[in-house]
Amino acid sequence: MALRNATHRRTCLAALLLGLTPLAQAESPLVIGTASPTGVYHITGQSLCRLLDAPCEARTSGGSVDNLAALRSGELEIALAQSDLHYHATLGIEGFAEAGPDNGLRALFSVHSEPFTLVVRRDAGISQFTDLAQRSVNIGNPGSGQRGTMLQLMDAQGWTLDAFTVVNELPADQQSLELCHGRVEAMVYTVGHPDASIAQAIRLCDAAIVDVEGDAVEALIATAPYYTHAEIPAGLYHDDQPAVQTFGVRATLVASESADPERIYALVAALFDNFERFTSFHPAYSLLEPESMIRDGLSAPLHEGAQRYYRERGWLVDDTPDDDEAT
Repeated sequence: MALRNATHRRTCLAALLLGLTPLAQAESPLVIGTASPTGVYHITGQSLCRLLDAPCEARTSGGSVDNLAALRSGELEIALAQSDLHYHATLGIEGFAEAGPDNGLRALFSVHSEPFTLVVRRDAGISQFTDLAQRSVNIGNPGSGQRGTMLQLMDAQGWTLDAFTVVNELPADQQSLELCHGRVEAMVYTVGHPDASIAQAIRLCDAAIVDVEGDAVEALIATAPYYTHAEIPAGLYHDDQPAVQTFGVRATLVASESADPERIYALVAALFDNFERFTSFHPAYSLLEPESMIRDGLSAPLHEGAQRYYRERGWLVDDTPDDDEAT
């Protein structure tokens, strides 16, 4: 016991001599909630951690809805979320109506675009979204952004889950094999491209990506500020893959209002001070521009740590809303 106490005293003394406390020596890591380990969200979290000169962890999760719930409950301080679900959580509508507006949600920046992607077995005879009626479909696990977008599109189409013969709820990292094994004829994914899960389905069972267009899509785009027309470029997955027309959202990085402003400032600075390095980490980032990243897809007010950095760079004008107003 005496030896342990003496060792502890020496450790504390050494820390004091270095100007540190025992807590400072073991700084808690910055945790970023992502999604499936195979998706671009997780790559984005890992990429941000690579830029940050501090302990950082990209943590997998059930997806956008789960991340937003974890931010509200205090389980997470920072996470990625689709811009549509970010909007719903801010206002307390749709799937967040029971919980009400999240007045503590704060925005940092948006990242890549995320086209809503319909992947089908070629032998299923599915060439457009409306062909999914009376088919077997994986709509995504509860809590995922892909499921949230799918449910909104279904509602615009006038469909319920009864429109399908089989409804599977597997997460993104499992649905490709489900498709290739013939247990479902189609799967949906709201994701940046190219994506490993979609590439797996195309490689293993010659799956195809088809257009998602029509009146229901136009109705969503006309009424929702977070949806836009989107295109999946030709040739991303194989030489003969045509360009695919669809719609989509943006990935956004959000935080709790209570997140330490210094840590938020450091994270935002790490990204924009090393912007070219960040955009080299994945093809989905190749078209990013800082001007749109601090504006597009953001519904919650900016976190004060992010605001400080953007003002220092001259990116915020005098009438930019502060953290008591929505951006």
